[in-house]
Amino acid sequence: MSPYISNAAAWQESWDRQQEAYLPDREHRFAAMLDAVDAVREAAPPRLLDLAGGTGAISLRALRRFTDAEVTLVDLDPALLALATASLDDRATIVAADLSRPDWTTALPHQRYDAVLTATALHWLPAERLRALYPEIHDLLRPGGVFVNADHMPDDGLPELTKRLLARAEEHRAARYAAGAVLSWSQWWEQAGQDPNLAPLVRQRHAIYPSGHSPEWTPPISWHLTALTDAGFTEVGTLWRGAADAAVVAVVAVH
Repeated sequence: MSPYISNAAAWQESWDRQQEAYLPDREHRFAAMLDAVDAVREAAPPRLLDLAGGTGAISLRALRRFTDAEVTLVDLDPALLALATASLDDRATIVAADLSRPDWTTALPHQRYDAVLTATALHWLPAERLRALYPEIHDLLRPGGVFVNADHMPDDGLPELTKRLLARAEEHRAARYAAGAVLSWSQWWEQAGQDPNLAPLVRQRHAIYPSGHSPEWTPPISWHLTALTDAGFTEVGTLWRGAADAAVVAVVAVH
């Protein structure tokens, strides 16, 4: 059982600000993802799977927009799961599962979902595992269901402009760090490690990820579109783009 975290709302706010330093248009991508859910939802309350959901950023926004939604959040990080549990209360089912293992779906409370959503998370998985994960996600969705993955996905046709955009973003982020306007990723985790409730969970996290996560890799968006098509989705495309980031969307065929 996760410890009680009385200041979970403050940690959520701190996490959001830290993430927005990397993703200034973070709310735009979340809105686009939920627009896709709204477009395919049926009469019944939508059943959503928040994949690698961390602190519950997607789940919180989904429940604000779809107050009757049934949400499952999956992650492995004990510190982030504790914050999600404290923030979501009983409005979501929280599941600890390892996406690097093909048996992760056995931990889910349901085997069919209307939508699977994930943001800025799956780049931690190696290519071969992500390629295998996409069909596993396909099999969790009902006919007509939708999968959206928002992540670092550069445009194949803009290699030089993408480099310039990334350099510009790095300069802006460094200026904010220097001014103390926001915490960096490492600073956020340092702060969490000093919180009496989160500190033991941060230590558990370090045991799970002794060298951080798997090395990040950012294939172009074409890689994801091909992998999703190969996974059996009938409609595959780009839902949203911002600089070097994008959200790919994939729809399961209606039989």
